[in-house]
Order: sequence, then structure tokens, then C-alpha cells
Amino acid sequence: MLAALKDKSLHYQVFALALPMVLSNITVPLLGLVDAAVIGHLDKSWYLGGVAVGGTMINVTFWLLGFLRMATTGITAQAFGREDKHGQAAIFVQGIALAWLLAFILIALHQPVSSAIFHFSDASNEVKVYAEQYFSIRIWGAPAALANFVIMGWLLGAQNAKLPMWLLIITNLVNILLDVLFVLGFGWKVQGAASASVLADYSGMLLGLWFVSRQWLALGLPPLKEKIMAARHGIGRLLKLNRDIFLRSLCLQATFTFMTFQGATLGDNVVAANAVLMSFLMLVSYAMDGFAYAMEALVGKAVGANNRDQLGRYLINTTFWSFIISVALTLTFSLGGERIVSLISDLPAVQAEADIYLPWLAAVPLVAMWCFLLDGVFVGATQGRVMRNSMFVATSGFFAIWWLMYSYGNHALWAAMLGFMALRGVTLAVIFGYQWKKNIFLSPALKQ
Repeated sequence: MLAALKDKSLHYQVFALALPMVLSNITVPLLGLVDAAVIGHLDKSWYLGGVAVGGTMINVTFWLLGFLRMATTGITAQAFGREDKHGQAAIFVQGIALAWLLAFILIALHQPVSSAIFHFSDASNEVKVYAEQYFSIRIWGAPAALANFVIMGWLLGAQNAKLPMWLLIITNLVNILLDVLFVLGFGWKVQGAASASVLADYSGMLLGLWFVSRQWLALGLPPLKEKIMAARHGIGRLLKLNRDIFLRSLCLQATFTFMTFQGATLGDNVVAANAVLMSFLMLVSYAMDGFAYAMEALVGKAVGANNRDQLGRYLINTTFWSFIISVALTLTFSLGGERIVSLISDLPAVQAEADIYLPWLAAVPLVAMWCFLLDGVFVGATQGRVMRNSMFVATSGFFAIWWLMYSYGNHALWAAMLGFMALRGVTLAVIFGYQWKKNIFLSPALKQ
């Protein structure tokens, strides 16, 4: 253990993958703030409401298909670890083909799906009109948005995090600039905000494909035309892994959606306070995601190379830095949480309500770091079934805790969320510990 922590090159490998992803993640909330600021300066509130509702719909849709990135990262990293050039090339072609197939299905079905969703919405007619307008434009960016998942996953699997970082940063900067130009400059309102995002997605895809071509040549991979013809071989593994991660993502989305809607039944101050605290939770996820991405790439590489010693050193080093950051976040929320809340909201009632639940939030980083890291471990090992089953258990636990503590109101929701994070970490840790002890974690029989 001490040898791994003293290895400076190992620290460099972890940070070379984790830090770029943490930095690029920062641009995601920045884009949301600019969207809100630009649309928020228009003369009617329903423009902002429409973008918020339509944006939530499209973001949830694309987020649920984020398995394209995770599966691509794991399989590519394993091929990289065993120096399988044909395998690295094949997974990229398969991933892009699947992304574009799913995008075609989304575009073909978007009108009946959006109509059904808005039919059951309690939003005003004006908000519904602009939300549907925003969604109907943004959906045309699906081929690029989903392809970008594959591109990012493939580059990460090839142990390159700098190119995905620049891909995210540049795409979001293009989106911000086009937002300002189309909405404030051309006066296109909601259509302008949606069009800016679509063009940014396609700009990102073109940039990403150029990055892939550079990495392709650097790795000396076989000609793309040759792999297109042979891409159907081995695609079953990708489809099975994607299915399991998709089911996992559905459960994850169900818990966060339930927390938002159930909080809304407890009063305006509670739902506003939860929104403030959930923004802190997103900060935790952005920090932890960077190390989870690093874990995916490094574990996949070690699994592909069938190198138990290398895998152990990666686990120790990445866990060490995740723990350091988690402690820092916990201290920040414990000592300065009230001050941070006051910066986000200047409403005394919301501040007072949020301060009540800060202790729950302070515990989140140290509890949640394990599920983030172990997710990365099992993504790298392409054991999607384990992740799926763990999420089933944790989601059941979430609703059980909330039901048992229902009379405690919002405390029940936060207890359920903390329990959900803990159960994810515990179940994955038990399975990993068993596989490690039995020396079967690297067994080909376990690979999806």
C-alpha cells in the first residue's frame, strides 16, 4: 500500500485522467447559468420556464443514454490494456453505430413522446408551448450528442483525458457564445437557445472525430474502412453491457426525481431549500466523477492486461485521493455550509430551511465516494450486471427508508438519499471484496 502511495508516476497517471474531467465538468453548470441568465432577461417568465422544462426533458433523455460513454470506456480500456488494436478500433465503430441508431429512434418518436409528457404536466399553457418548442429543436442534436458520448468514452478508454476535456470545454463555450448571439443578438428567444445547443453538439462531434483520428493514428490502429465491415462481430457484448447500465441509470434517475417531486409536496420553502442543497450534491458528483472516470480507464487497462498487481496499485492511489477530496468537501459543508447557502439564496426562510438539513449533506461526500469509485471499478471491468443488481438493491433501500421514516418529512428524504448512496457502496464493495479474495475479478468468465 505504502509503495503505491510513494509512486509519483502513479499519482501522475491518476491526476492526468481525473483532473481534466473535473475541470471540464465545471463548464456544465456554467452553461446552465448562462442559459438561465440569457433567457431570464427576456420580458416574459414563461420563456425561462419553457427552457427549464424542455431542457430537463432533453437532458434526462440524453443522460439515460449515457451508458454509451461508460460501456465504451470500459471495453476500450481493456482492449488498450491487452494491446488489442483491432478491439480498440471495433468498439469505436460499434459505439458510433449504436449511438446513431438510438438517435434515429429518438427523432422518429419525439413528437408522440413529448405530447404524452406535456399532456400530464401541470405547467401553464405558455410554458408547455415553449418547452415543446425547445424540445422539438434540441432533439435534432441527438446524433451528435450521443456520438459525443462514444467519442469521450473511447478517448478515456485509450487513457487520454485531455482531449475529452477540451471537447467538453470548447463545446460548452460554443454553446454559450451562440446562446448570446441567437437570443440577445438575433432575438430568436427559445428557438435561439435550442438552436445554439444543437449547433454546439454538432461542432463538438466534428471536433471529437478529429481528436479520434489523431488518437487513431498515434495508436497505429487498423484502417477505419476495414473495421466498419467487421464491426458486427462482438457487438453482443456491447449491447448487453449497455442494457445493464441503462437499467441502472433508470433506477438512479427514479430516486432523484422522487426526491424532487416528494420535496415539492412539503412546501415551497422545502423544495427551494432542497434545490440549493442538491446543487451542493452536484458539486460532489462533479468532483467524484473525475476520479470515477480515472478509475474506469485505469481498471479497464489493468483488467485487459490481466495484471492484478497493477490493478491493486491503481485502486489504492485513486481511493487515497478521493478520500482526501471527500474530507475536504465534508469540512467545507460542515464549517462553511451556512455561508455558502446564503450566497445562493438571499431569502431568509429558504436559508433557515436549508441550514436544518446541512448535516445530511455534510455526510454525503464520505458516504458517496465509495459508490462513485466502485462504479468506476465495475465499469472498467465491464461487469454491468453487478452494477445493475447493486442499484436495484440500493433503490429498494431508498424507498424502504423513506417509507419507514415518512413521518419525519424532509429528513426522511435526506436519510433515504444517504442510505441509497451507502447501499450502493456497500453492495459493490462486498461483491468486489469477494471477487478479489477468490482471485476471480480478472477472470474472463466474469466479463460481460
